[in-house]
Amino acid sequence: MTPTTAQVWKCFQLCCALTEKYCSVDLVTIDKRTGKVIILVREEINIEIEHNGEWKFV
Repeated sequence: MTPTTAQVWKCFQLCCALTEKYCSVDLVTIDKRTGKVIILVREEINIEIEHNGEWKFV
């Protein structure tokens, strides 16, 4: 599955913001069931990016 352009840009922005705060990004992947981009940071931060680029903590 390929991410949308909005997902790619938002993922890039979020990963840059996280690493500027010295948080290492552990995993970036796409959920094949939903098509959402998932970002895992340490054990306490999980982010989902929707197709339109909107994101939320889960």
